[in-house]
Amino acid sequence: MNEDVFNMELRKFLKHVGVTSQREIEQAVRDALAAGKLKGDERLRARMVLTVGGLDLEHEITSDIALK
Repeated sequence: MNEDVFNMELRKFLKHVGVTSQREIEQAVRDALAAGKLKGDERLRARMVLTVGGLDLEHEITSDIALK
């Protein structure tokens, strides 16, 4: 295994996950606010599950996202 290539590929994947996840969450919150489903002062429970094909890996991350 080439550690440098692996590290760069992993960083690209994580950057893609972070950027697209943020965009999706922001849009979903805006849509919910516009539809009256959220008031804007909630704390939303977020959950992310990471799996990698070919590996016995399942990692779950949970956190609250405050809107105010």
